[in-house]
Amino acid sequence: MYKELLYQNKKIFYLTYGSGKPVMLIHGFGEDGEVWGPLQSSPGRGGLANAQPPLFQNSSLITRFKFIIPDLPGSGKSEIIDDLSMEGLAEVIHTIIHEENIDACQVIGHSMGGYITLALVEKYWNHVSAFGLFHSTAYADSEEKKTTRRKGIEFIQQHGAFEFLKTVIPNLFSPRSKEDIPGTIHEFIRQQHNFSKEALVSYYEAMMQRPDRTEQLQKAAVPVLFIMGKYDAAVPLADGLKQCHLPEKSYIHILQHSGHMGMLEEPERSNRILEEFLLQNEI
Repeated sequence: MYKELLYQNKKIFYLTYGSGKPVMLIHGFGEDGEVWGPLQSSPGRGGLANAQPPLFQNSSLITRFKFIIPDLPGSGKSEIIDDLSMEGLAEVIHTIIHEENIDACQVIGHSMGGYITLALVEKYWNHVSAFGLFHSTAYADSEEKKTTRRKGIEFIQQHGAFEFLKTVIPNLFSPRSKEDIPGTIHEFIRQQHNFSKEALVSYYEAMMQRPDRTEQLQKAAVPVLFIMGKYDAAVPLADGLKQCHLPEKSYIHILQHSGHMGMLEEPERSNRILEEFLLQNEI
């Protein structure tokens, strides 16, 4: 079911799917909620979601969990807001949590969604019963990474949002994925036509400014899931492994054939990992 709420007089859209204990799935940069798959069931969406076996067709999951999948402000159907910082976006997630009358939920964030998850945990830890970083990191941007993002901002401003995404998205996939699933990659690129320059630039600036949040891993009183790609160029495996020992209780998985987009590159394995984590930490 698609829902909308007004946040600072802007329309924010999110999907709810299934019933039971709540789970929040937060998409990353240059994506919307459809990247998680289940939006094939909603009107006006489709395409990419139909190219992968959705986690949410598993009857045991949709009867035991209620999935809440937002389009972040400036992505998908949601309108852009003034504050697109990781903290500002975490406030939007917090508002959805209250809208759904949730005491605590499991939260999984992909890429930038992981940064938002950590910002949420930092301020609203009482609402998070377990969380996962899916191709994401608690470390702040290195100077090298900031330089890359600044170059990206220049490209976006000169050539537009879609031309930028069309250029960078293929690099998010492993060499094997480029050979095995070119149609999925093409469809994923095709669907990214609705981003504005303003949104992508603001996301990049916010990611550059985000602080190191490894402390949130060190003092995490809840289970933490790490899903990493062996060929991830955006969050290199070596960097990802450095943070896995920080929480008291970690679940660590490496996708052997994936880059940065495991839910598209290895959907069956990604689904199994998420399913096991959610079921093991159901409260």
